[in-house]
Amino acid sequence: MKTEVVQPVVSNFIKSLRDIGYTFEVAVADVLDNSITAKAKNIQISCFPDPKTIFSLLDDGLGMSNSELINAMRLSANDPDSPREGSDLGKFGLGLKTASFSQCKDLTVLSKKDGIVSIKQWDLDYISRENEWLLITPDINKYKNIPLFEEFMNQESGTLVVWRGIDTFTEADIPHKLDVLRSHLSLVFHCFLEGIVPGKKVLKISVNGQTLEPFNPFNPKHIATQQLVLEKIKYKNSEITVQPYILPHHSKLSQKEFDKYATEDGYTKSQGFYLYRANRLLIHGTWWGLHRANDAHKLVRIKIDIPNNQDHDWGIDIKKSSANPVSEIKKDLKRIISQVTPKGSRPFTGRGKKIEDKTTTRFWELVPDNKEIHFAINREHPIIKSLEDTLTEDQHHLLNVILMGLESYLPLDAIVAQLNTNPLKVNQESLINENEIKILVENWRSKGISEAFIKELLKTEVYKNKEGYFENANQH
Repeated sequence: MKTEVVQPVVSNFIKSLRDIGYTFEVAVADVLDNSITAKAKNIQISCFPDPKTIFSLLDDGLGMSNSELINAMRLSANDPDSPREGSDLGKFGLGLKTASFSQCKDLTVLSKKDGIVSIKQWDLDYISRENEWLLITPDINKYKNIPLFEEFMNQESGTLVVWRGIDTFTEADIPHKLDVLRSHLSLVFHCFLEGIVPGKKVLKISVNGQTLEPFNPFNPKHIATQQLVLEKIKYKNSEITVQPYILPHHSKLSQKEFDKYATEDGYTKSQGFYLYRANRLLIHGTWWGLHRANDAHKLVRIKIDIPNNQDHDWGIDIKKSSANPVSEIKKDLKRIISQVTPKGSRPFTGRGKKIEDKTTTRFWELVPDNKEIHFAINREHPIIKSLEDTLTEDQHHLLNVILMGLESYLPLDAIVAQLNTNPLKVNQESLINENEIKILVENWRSKGISEAFIKELLKTEVYKNKEGYFENANQH
């Protein structure tokens, strides 16, 4: 057999390697995975224009020797099929490099282990010129002014990752980039930040000196959050845990809480499965085509946690931002969806049934009409009936046209939109003028109001629980 060695053109290969599709926050999270695997308890992130943007990430993990660092800088250092520790968040041995190269052209890693500092650098421009993967051992003195360098040198062990030659955003973009980064890391690593990962202490992450607070998307500490039955699904000698949650209805939350748990995507887009791998969030807000997103189910969030030995089965990509459930458990997931979603819609359907409450006489009725439904003003409402008794025939016709107009042109789209986006700001009851309804009672009293009519009025939304208005009407 005749063979020839055909080496790729390194400069072209680098361009494709840099174009995998990382965003800044996803790239940083991928680098941070290595720190957690190295048992770091504190991670500091710095990103400042100096005058060109320099990004630094420092951890206090185990650190690496010179030979270990060389291997860590090697592309595809790990076999994705090799067994790994349960807490290992890596996969291909590409994360540090591909994530870094997606954002910068110059990656330097300094690491300290057993008191010995090692330093290695990938300079993509240099590699392109030489057309060879030449790993540089730079002069460490050139890094003395790099953010977090001094803190690194004062640690017993740890690793400092430095990005220079950042060309994916400008200095003006830094504040926004860091805001997005803080939100992303607070969500993705919330289990570690909360200290709820078995065998691990609370992880501390700071960005430009600001300590991150965990963001648990399930709001489990709220008294109105429903934590349903935990299920454990056996798959390939491992367990997949599935924990459904139903978030509180907006009426149980403050505006601040409501906005917080809506996330940037909103409740409707945030419903569905949240996939965790070894307690690290990978994907959130998807039904994987097993269920259709529905406003009635927007409070349903289902946590799935898989071990790190199922990456291939779930199709987890390099960026850890794409996955699909294995075929063998789709039936179980569909069953769980069918059990959880009806419970998730109860906070809304339960409130919808109030309109059918026979103990209250309401202005609006829900009227089924063949296969359709529509909202109609209750013509038997005692206040409307009282008004009709005072009208001439022409005025009666005019009132009927007005009521039909209100029914026909009810702004349903606007109502639904506001209830989905700003439910806590919708407050129709505040439009009722207490003075006006008291004066109306006076008018009825002066005309000789009957006890039967009073009983009917006390069933209405306007006068319910306001018996005092009738007892004291003559005193006003």
